[in-house]
Parts: sequence; structure tokens; C-alpha cells
Amino acid sequence: MAGDGKYIYCITEDGQGETFGPLGIGGRGDQLRAIHYRDIGAVVTDAAIRRYPVSRENSLAHERAIEVVFKGHTVLPVRFCTIAEDEVKVRAILEREYAEFKGLLERMRGKVELGLKAIFHEELIYQDILGRYEEIRRRKKAVAAMPPQEAHWRLVEIGRMVEVALEVEKARVREEILEALKGACHDFRLTHRILGERMIMNAAFLVDRAQEAEFDRRMDGLAERYGERIRFKYVSGFPPFNFVCLTIKLE
Repeated sequence: MAGDGKYIYCITEDGQGETFGPLGIGGRGDQLRAIHYRDIGAVVTDAAIRRYPVSRENSLAHERAIEVVFKGHTVLPVRFCTIAEDEVKVRAILEREYAEFKGLLERMRGKVELGLKAIFHEELIYQDILGRYEEIRRRKKAVAAMPPQEAHWRLVEIGRMVEVALEVEKARVREEILEALKGACHDFRLTHRILGERMIMNAAFLVDRAQEAEFDRRMDGLAERYGERIRFKYVSGFPPFNFVCLTIKLE
């Protein structure tokens, strides 16, 4: 549309002249397509030149567009709300950053992001702490014979000790999990999105598609090793959102 810019979702290779559907941000149904320079391209839609709020709707539209392209191509996700003035400016960016984009595309080719959350079982972890930490176990037993007023403050102290022990246990188990999975991935990222005191880790792994079966096998081994003590939430098939987020200089 006249007066619109080109909203850039990701950088890719191949796909000359290919379109990917009416997936543009802003709900107008703008067509997702690639603008090419040599053998790389920027996947864009027409979009009004403005600052789009980081709402759930806009974030999902941005990510969904990248995921659709990722089904058939290597992609480098671009930072949310990157809008070039026109097609000429997009090609100028591709020409200027060609060597960097080409190198990153080579590194990401054939790789997929897997997400993993690990969460302690609510009751079993506290049973394990009592079993592992003699001082906590001893103090908890002693509290039973104390007057209520004194017992209250002793229980507060024990609660703090349990919190410290829980963090120690999370760090220990996190290292065990990472050690078991490192050999089946190229890279990993521990995210800061930790939900609840019992979450051990929230991680992303960059895995070669040819290694997915081996990664799955190791996940099965972890599930068997920890049994009911740890609940794993494991999802696969994502673009490398946690490993690439290009910040493109528009000028």
C-alpha cells in the first residue's frame, strides 16, 4: 500500500519469488514474501510505518510469520518491529550485511530449537531435602517438643534453610541435566523465565535435525532416571529464536 514500509520478520536463503501467505502484522492480511539480494532474502510484508506495541497479538503475528518460513527454509529471526522505508532500503541492508547474514545462515542451516522446562514434584522434593540434609531433619524433629511460640520461630528458620537447600538442589540437578544433553546439541541457553520456586530450569537447545533422535533418547533417559521427582515439559520444532535475534541498522 502507498505510504507503507517493509516490516522485516527474518532473513533467509533460497525462496526466490516465493510467498508465504497473508500473515502480516497489524491484522490487514498483508502477504508475506521475500525480497532478495544474490542468494539471501529478507522476508517482509507491507506495514504501516509506526511503532507496534509488544502485545500478545503482535508478538504472535511476528513469531508465526517466522515459523511459517522456517518450515521450508533456514531463518535468522529479526528483532520485533524492524521496518525499512521501502524495498530499495531492504536490498541495501542485504547488500551491506551480506557476509554476516550468509555466515549466520550457514551456522543455522539444518538446526532446530528445542524447549525444555524441568520442575520438581511438590511433595517429593521436600521429602528428598529432609532425606539429604541432616541438620534440617534434626531441627524439624526437635521442633515437635517445643512450646508453640518458640516452635513458630524455629519453623521460620527451618523454612529459610529449606529455601537454601532447594536452590542447591536445583543447581545440582540442573547441571546433571545439562551434562546429559550437551553431547546431543550445538548450543543451549538458560532463559530467565523461571516460574515458581520448584522450576529447575527453562532452557532452549540448538540441535541438528539429524541429532533430534539422539536428543529424544537422552530425554527418555532423564525421564526414567528421575521418575516422578521431576516433571519435564519438552517441545521441539522452533526457529532459533533464543540463538539469533538480528538488530538491523536501518540507516
